[in-house]
Amino acid sequence: MRRPAKVFVAIAGMVAAGLAVGSGTLFLTLAGQAGQSQAQEQSQEGDASREEAAPDLPLLPPADPAGRGELPQVVDSEWLDATAEATGIPRRPLQAYVGAAAWTADRMPSCGLGWNTLAAIGQVETNHGRVDGTRIQDSGDVSQPIVGVELSGGSGMRTIEDTDDGELDGDDQYDRAVGPMQFIPHSWAMHGRDGNGDRKADPQNIDDAAMSAAAYLCAGGSLNGSQGWENAVLSYNDSLDYVQAVYDAAQRIVEATGEGSPAPPAVTIPATDEPTADDET
Repeated sequence: MRRPAKVFVAIAGMVAAGLAVGSGTLFLTLAGQAGQSQAQEQSQEGDASREEAAPDLPLLPPADPAGRGELPQVVDSEWLDATAEATGIPRRPLQAYVGAAAWTADRMPSCGLGWNTLAAIGQVETNHGRVDGTRIQDSGDVSQPIVGVELSGGSGMRTIEDTDDGELDGDDQYDRAVGPMQFIPHSWAMHGRDGNGDRKADPQNIDDAAMSAAAYLCAGGSLNGSQGWENAVLSYNDSLDYVQAVYDAAQRIVEATGEGSPAPPAVTIPATDEPTADDET
Protein backbone atom coordinates (compact mmCIF):
# COMPACT_ATOMS: atom_id res chain seq x y z
CA MET A 1 0.00 0.00 0.00
CA ARG A 2 1.33 3.45 -0.85
CA ARG A 3 2.36 5.49 2.16
CA PRO A 4 1.95 9.26 2.44
CA ALA A 5 4.87 11.34 1.30
CA LYS A 6 5.11 13.33 4.51
CA VAL A 7 4.55 12.86 8.20
CA PHE A 8 1.66 10.42 8.46
CA VAL A 9 2.88 6.85 8.79
CA ALA A 10 1.03 3.99 10.40
CA ILE A 11 2.63 2.50 13.49
CA ALA A 12 2.69 -1.11 14.54
CA GLY A 13 2.78 -2.54 18.02
CA MET A 14 1.46 0.48 19.92
CA VAL A 15 -1.77 -1.34 20.74
CA ALA A 16 -3.33 -4.65 19.79
CA ALA A 17 -5.57 -4.50 16.74
CA GLY A 18 -8.98 -3.17 17.67
CA LEU A 19 -7.97 -2.23 21.21
CA ALA A 20 -6.91 1.36 20.87
CA VAL A 21 -8.25 3.72 23.50
CA GLY A 22 -11.11 5.51 21.80
CA SER A 23 -13.33 3.76 19.33
CA GLY A 24 -14.11 6.93 17.45
CA THR A 25 -17.66 5.66 17.04
CA LEU A 26 -18.71 9.14 18.06
CA PHE A 27 -15.85 10.66 16.03
CA LEU A 28 -17.19 14.05 15.02
CA THR A 29 -15.72 16.12 12.26
CA LEU A 30 -14.94 19.68 13.19
CA ALA A 31 -18.05 20.74 11.31
CA GLY A 32 -20.12 18.72 13.77
CA GLN A 33 -21.09 15.95 11.38
CA ALA A 34 -20.69 12.24 12.07
CA GLY A 35 -17.28 10.95 11.03
CA GLN A 36 -15.52 7.64 10.60
CA SER A 37 -14.94 5.15 13.38
CA GLN A 38 -11.56 4.21 14.73
CA ALA A 39 -12.76 0.65 14.63
CA GLN A 40 -13.26 0.91 10.91
CA GLU A 41 -10.81 -0.71 8.56
CA GLN A 42 -9.38 2.44 7.03
CA SER A 43 -6.87 3.22 4.34
CA GLN A 44 -3.57 4.57 5.58
CA GLU A 45 -3.36 7.00 2.69
CA GLY A 46 -2.45 10.42 4.03
CA ASP A 47 -2.42 14.00 2.91
CA ALA A 48 0.87 14.54 1.11
CA SER A 49 0.63 18.29 1.69
CA ARG A 50 0.68 17.87 5.48
CA GLU A 51 3.15 19.98 7.44
CA GLU A 52 5.87 18.08 9.26
CA ALA A 53 5.16 19.39 12.75
CA ALA A 54 3.38 18.64 15.98
CA PRO A 55 0.80 21.19 17.13
CA ASP A 56 2.11 24.24 18.98
CA LEU A 57 2.01 24.11 22.76
CA PRO A 58 -0.13 26.68 24.57
CA LEU A 59 0.88 28.10 27.93
CA LEU A 60 -0.29 26.42 31.13
CA PRO A 61 -1.98 28.81 33.57
CA PRO A 62 -1.23 28.76 37.32
CA ALA A 63 -2.85 25.86 39.15
CA ASP A 64 -3.43 24.89 42.77
CA PRO A 65 -1.70 21.76 44.11
CA ALA A 66 -4.00 18.78 44.12
CA GLY A 67 -4.57 16.01 46.58
CA ARG A 68 -3.47 12.49 45.84
CA GLY A 69 -5.08 11.22 42.67
CA GLU A 70 -6.61 14.58 41.80
CA LEU A 71 -5.91 16.92 38.91
CA PRO A 72 -4.42 20.36 39.64
CA GLN A 73 -7.10 23.05 39.55
CA VAL A 74 -6.69 26.19 37.47
CA VAL A 75 -6.98 29.14 39.84
CA ASP A 76 -7.32 31.91 37.26
CA SER A 77 -11.06 32.16 36.65
CA GLU A 78 -10.58 35.00 34.20
CA TRP A 79 -8.23 32.82 32.13
CA LEU A 80 -10.75 29.98 32.09
CA ASP A 81 -13.59 32.28 31.09
CA ALA A 82 -11.58 34.03 28.37
CA THR A 83 -10.17 30.78 26.97
CA ALA A 84 -13.55 29.08 26.98
CA GLU A 85 -15.04 32.01 25.09
CA ALA A 86 -12.16 32.20 22.59
CA THR A 87 -12.06 28.47 21.83
CA GLY A 88 -15.69 27.43 22.26
CA ILE A 89 -14.64 24.77 24.78
CA PRO A 90 -17.02 24.64 27.76
CA ARG A 91 -15.38 25.79 30.97
CA ARG A 92 -15.69 22.49 32.87
CA PRO A 93 -13.98 20.20 30.32
CA LEU A 94 -11.41 22.96 29.69
CA GLN A 95 -10.53 22.82 33.40
CA ALA A 96 -10.01 19.05 33.09
CA TYR A 97 -7.87 19.23 29.95
CA VAL A 98 -5.58 21.87 31.46
CA GLY A 99 -5.41 20.04 34.78
CA ALA A 100 -4.45 16.79 33.06
CA ALA A 101 -1.72 18.54 31.07
CA ALA A 102 -0.39 20.15 34.27
CA TRP A 103 -0.42 16.74 35.96
CA THR A 104 1.59 15.12 33.17
CA ALA A 105 4.00 18.08 33.04
CA ASP A 106 4.77 17.44 36.71
CA ARG A 107 4.77 13.65 36.72
CA MET A 108 6.11 13.04 33.19
CA PRO A 109 7.90 16.26 32.17
CA SER A 110 9.58 14.68 29.15
CA CYS A 111 6.20 13.88 27.57
CA GLY A 112 5.47 17.37 26.26
CA LEU A 113 1.70 16.91 26.09
CA GLY A 114 -0.15 20.16 25.43
CA TRP A 115 -3.61 20.69 26.85
CA ASN A 116 -4.72 21.63 23.36
CA THR A 117 -4.05 18.05 22.18
CA LEU A 118 -6.32 16.67 24.91
CA ALA A 119 -8.94 19.28 24.07
CA ALA A 120 -8.68 18.46 20.37
CA ILE A 121 -9.27 14.77 21.07
CA GLY A 122 -12.23 15.66 23.27
CA GLN A 123 -13.63 17.80 20.47
CA VAL A 124 -13.20 15.22 17.74
CA GLU A 125 -14.52 12.36 19.87
CA THR A 126 -17.64 13.89 21.47
CA ASN A 127 -17.51 17.67 21.03
CA HIS A 128 -16.43 17.96 24.69
CA GLY A 129 -19.21 15.70 25.92
CA ARG A 130 -21.94 17.45 23.95
CA VAL A 131 -23.57 14.68 21.93
CA ASP A 132 -27.26 13.76 21.82
CA GLY A 133 -28.12 16.49 24.31
CA THR A 134 -25.47 15.45 26.82
CA ARG A 135 -23.30 17.94 28.67
CA ILE A 136 -20.56 17.82 31.29
CA GLN A 137 -21.88 18.97 34.66
CA ASP A 138 -20.04 21.00 37.31
CA SER A 139 -19.15 17.73 39.05
CA GLY A 140 -17.33 16.57 35.93
CA ASP A 141 -19.86 13.80 35.31
CA VAL A 142 -21.77 13.67 32.05
CA SER A 143 -25.47 14.47 32.34
CA GLN A 144 -26.26 11.10 30.77
CA PRO A 145 -23.92 8.24 29.81
CA ILE A 146 -22.16 8.59 26.47
CA VAL A 147 -22.05 5.19 24.77
CA GLY A 148 -20.98 4.53 21.20
CA VAL A 149 -22.26 1.98 18.71
CA GLU A 150 -21.47 -1.68 19.23
CA LEU A 151 -18.22 -2.77 17.64
CA SER A 152 -19.70 -5.80 15.93
CA GLY A 153 -17.86 -5.66 12.62
CA GLY A 154 -20.63 -4.04 10.60
CA SER A 155 -20.02 -1.35 7.97
CA GLY A 156 -16.31 -2.08 7.82
CA MET A 157 -15.77 -1.85 11.59
CA ARG A 158 -13.52 -4.20 13.46
CA THR A 159 -15.17 -6.71 15.73
CA ILE A 160 -14.40 -6.25 19.42
CA GLU A 161 -16.28 -8.78 21.49
CA ASP A 162 -17.38 -7.92 25.01
CA THR A 163 -14.56 -7.58 27.54
CA ASP A 164 -16.40 -6.22 30.60
CA ASP A 165 -19.67 -8.20 30.79
CA GLY A 166 -21.41 -4.98 29.84
CA GLU A 167 -20.40 -3.23 33.06
CA LEU A 168 -19.30 0.03 31.40
CA ASP A 169 -21.19 0.00 28.13
CA GLY A 170 -24.33 -2.01 28.91
CA ASP A 171 -23.52 -4.51 26.15
CA ASP A 172 -22.53 -8.08 27.07
CA GLN A 173 -21.93 -9.15 23.47
CA TYR A 174 -19.68 -6.46 21.99
CA ASP A 175 -17.69 -3.56 23.35
CA ARG A 176 -18.72 0.05 22.85
CA ALA A 177 -16.69 3.19 23.47
CA VAL A 178 -17.78 5.14 26.53
CA GLY A 179 -17.49 8.59 28.04
CA PRO A 180 -16.42 12.01 26.77
CA MET A 181 -12.99 10.72 25.74
CA GLN A 182 -14.42 7.50 24.22
CA PHE A 183 -12.54 4.70 25.95
CA ILE A 184 -13.13 1.07 24.97
CA PRO A 185 -13.82 -0.97 28.14
CA HIS A 186 -10.74 -3.16 27.65
CA SER A 187 -8.50 -0.09 27.46
CA TRP A 188 -10.19 1.55 30.42
CA ALA A 189 -9.53 -1.56 32.51
CA MET A 190 -5.82 -1.16 31.76
CA HIS A 191 -5.44 2.61 31.80
CA GLY A 192 -8.35 4.13 33.74
CA ARG A 193 -7.32 6.55 36.51
CA ASP A 194 -9.02 8.49 39.27
CA GLY A 195 -8.65 12.17 38.40
CA ASN A 196 -11.04 13.72 40.92
CA GLY A 197 -9.99 11.92 44.10
CA ASP A 198 -13.21 9.99 44.73
CA ARG A 199 -11.28 6.69 44.72
CA LYS A 200 -12.90 5.30 41.61
CA ALA A 201 -12.05 5.57 37.92
CA ASP A 202 -15.11 6.49 35.88
CA PRO A 203 -14.86 6.98 32.09
CA GLN A 204 -18.06 9.07 32.26
CA ASN A 205 -16.26 11.68 34.41
CA ILE A 206 -14.17 14.23 32.51
CA ASP A 207 -11.48 14.51 35.22
CA ASP A 208 -10.93 10.76 35.25
CA ALA A 209 -11.16 10.51 31.47
CA ALA A 210 -8.78 13.42 30.80
CA MET A 211 -6.15 12.15 33.25
CA SER A 212 -6.42 8.65 31.78
CA ALA A 213 -6.10 9.95 28.23
CA ALA A 214 -3.09 12.06 29.19
CA ALA A 215 -1.33 9.14 30.87
CA TYR A 216 -2.08 6.88 27.92
CA LEU A 217 -0.80 9.36 25.33
CA CYS A 218 2.42 9.85 27.31
CA ALA A 219 3.00 6.12 27.84
CA GLY A 220 4.69 5.72 24.46
CA GLY A 221 7.28 8.46 24.99
CA SER A 222 7.77 12.10 24.13
CA LEU A 223 5.22 14.02 22.07
CA ASN A 224 7.61 16.91 21.46
CA GLY A 225 8.53 15.87 17.91
CA SER A 226 6.15 15.41 15.01
CA GLN A 227 6.60 11.64 14.85
CA GLY A 228 6.17 11.16 18.58
CA TRP A 229 3.01 13.24 18.58
CA GLU A 230 1.56 11.38 15.60
CA ASN A 231 2.40 8.00 17.10
CA ALA A 232 0.64 8.94 20.33
CA VAL A 233 -2.53 10.09 18.56
CA LEU A 234 -2.47 7.05 16.27
CA SER A 235 -2.27 4.83 19.35
CA TYR A 236 -5.47 6.49 20.54
CA ASN A 237 -7.18 6.02 17.19
CA ASP A 238 -5.40 4.26 14.32
CA SER A 239 -6.69 6.50 11.54
CA LEU A 240 -4.80 9.12 9.59
CA ASP A 241 -8.00 11.09 9.04
CA TYR A 242 -8.38 11.16 12.82
CA VAL A 243 -4.82 12.41 13.32
CA GLN A 244 -5.45 15.16 10.78
CA ALA A 245 -8.65 16.22 12.56
CA VAL A 246 -6.93 16.30 15.96
CA TYR A 247 -3.98 18.27 14.57
CA ASP A 248 -6.24 20.84 12.96
CA ALA A 249 -8.32 21.23 16.12
CA ALA A 250 -5.23 21.58 18.32
CA GLN A 251 -3.78 24.26 16.05
CA ARG A 252 -7.06 26.15 15.98
CA ILE A 253 -7.08 26.25 19.76
CA VAL A 254 -3.61 27.80 19.88
CA GLU A 255 -4.57 30.33 17.23
CA ALA A 256 -7.78 31.23 19.08
CA THR A 257 -5.95 31.84 22.35
CA GLY A 258 -2.99 33.59 20.74
CA GLU A 259 -0.62 31.33 22.66
CA GLY A 260 2.13 29.66 20.70
CA SER A 261 4.91 29.61 23.27
CA PRO A 262 6.20 26.42 24.91
CA ALA A 263 4.71 25.44 28.25
CA PRO A 264 6.58 26.76 31.31
CA PRO A 265 9.14 24.52 33.06
CA ALA A 266 7.72 21.64 35.04
CA VAL A 267 8.89 23.22 38.31
CA THR A 268 6.09 25.77 37.96
CA ILE A 269 3.47 23.03 37.94
CA PRO A 270 2.11 22.02 41.37
CA ALA A 271 3.21 18.58 42.52
CA THR A 272 0.71 15.79 43.07
CA ASP A 273 1.23 12.40 44.63
CA GLU A 274 1.35 9.36 42.38
CA PRO A 275 -2.02 7.62 42.23
CA THR A 276 -1.95 4.37 44.17
CA ALA A 277 -3.91 1.18 43.70
CA ASP A 278 -6.46 2.59 46.13
CA ASP A 279 -7.07 5.52 43.81
CA GLU A 280 -7.94 3.38 40.81
CA THR A 281 -10.42 0.69 40.02
